[in-house]
Amino acid sequence: MILLTRLNGPVFALNPDLVERADSTPDTVITLVDGTKYVVGESLAEVVALIRRYRASVVADAQQMVTQPAEARHDAGAHDVPHTGPDAEDPGSTGGTVVPLHRRER
Repeated sequence: MILLTRLNGPVFALNPDLVERADSTPDTVITLVDGTKYVVGESLAEVVALIRRYRASVVADAQQMVTQPAEARHDAGAHDVPHTGPDAEDPGSTGGTVVPLHRRER
């Protein structure tokens, strides 16, 4: 989510994946895929920078999840997910880890 400011002052969080278009008319108008429009205090360039920064952080977080050892993720509060990849016999290996989206019920 990115934080934007409505012209009348309140800050709100917006899911940038729902943005269809952003216009500068001269106010910045964000149009979502469902047609909802928001007029915001940020400039068009600021909105674009916020969206780019948000998407870069998503990619960086995903990369960190892939490269960080499972033990460190567990210590940080992640759920303990059994490793079933081809390198499962090597507990020190961090490559090729598959993390399921949903935990299986036992």
